[in-house]
Amino acid sequence: MTKIVDFLTQAQRLEMIMSKTISCVVLGLALAAAIGVSTAAILSKAEAAGNATAGEQVFARCAVCHSTKAGENKIGPSLAGVVGRKSGSAQGYDYSSALKSAGITWNEQELDKYLTNPPADVHGTKMVISVPSAEDRQNVIAYLMTLK
Repeated sequence: MTKIVDFLTQAQRLEMIMSKTISCVVLGLALAAAIGVSTAAILSKAEAAGNATAGEQVFARCAVCHSTKAGENKIGPSLAGVVGRKSGSAQGYDYSSALKSAGITWNEQELDKYLTNPPADVHGTKMVISVPSAEDRQNVIAYLMTLK
């Protein structure tokens, strides 16, 4: 009988050790996943998927309406510092009420969506010219991210 009690006690101890070990392993894996996701988010914010040099060439088409100099508005607003800026907020430009009230903070994803088809993204925007090529959009966004 003592052997059975010792066996059960030993089995219970082993089960407790295994349970705590598994908990630690799961916690470690969750921590590693969180670190991986955080690192990916930081890296994606640090640089756009496109090529800024190629984007500067694509931007030549945009330069008819947009300037890269802060405060210099043309047909469209200056795009200096556009990344991170709220829609409809560049000083000295008369935005449509649609873009003023859109509540967009321009980041890589929002710019990509908007440049794909501006009137479909923000009904009533003044901008009607799109950038249909995904590669061109990514490149011009990478270029816009360099403008301060």
